[in-house]
Amino acid sequence: MTEIIWHGRGGQGAFTAARLLGEAYSFNDGAYALAFPSFGPERRGAPIRAFTKLDTKPVGNRSEVKKADFSIFLDDTLYTDAALQELKEGGRILLNTRKRIDSPSVITVDADSIAEKYLGLPITNTILLGVLAAAGGVVSVEDICKAIELSMPERLSAKNTAAVRAAYEEVKA
Repeated sequence: MTEIIWHGRGGQGAFTAARLLGEAYSFNDGAYALAFPSFGPERRGAPIRAFTKLDTKPVGNRSEVKKADFSIFLDDTLYTDAALQELKEGGRILLNTRKRIDSPSVITVDADSIAEKYLGLPITNTILLGVLAAAGGVVSVEDICKAIELSMPERLSAKNTAAVRAAYEEVKA
C-alpha cells in the first residue's frame, strides 16, 4: 500500500488534493483508494492533515498514517526536520517552499509562485499533485489532470491542469 500524508492549513485544499489523488489513482484497473481528513478546530488557517491510501486491493483501514511513502507540505511553516521521522524507508517529502533543504529525501518547489502565475491565488494543492506525479510514479500527470477536469468547473480545471503540468515539468527538469 502506498500511503501519503498531506499537511496544510484550513482553506488550502489538502483534503481536496487527497481526494483528487485517490480519484486519479482509481482510473487504473485494480486500483483502490481511500482519502480522509484529520483536523482540530474547523477554521481557516488552522493546521490540518489529510491522508490518501492507495492499493491494488480494497482499502478499509481508516486509521491515520504513521509512516508514509510521501509526506506533502502545502505550507512550509508546518515543516520541521522531524517530518523525516514520519517517512517509510525510501519515503520522500514534497515541500512547497522557496528555501533550499539539504536532504535527498526532500523535494522542494516554489508552488506559491506557480499558483500565483496560473491561478492568481496562493492555493497550492493541485500544484503539489503535479510534483507528486513527477517525483513518485504513483500516478500519471494525465490521470491527475483528468481527475481535476471531472471534479472542477471548466474555468477552474483549465487553470489547475496548466498549473499541475507546470509543476510537473519543473520537477522533471
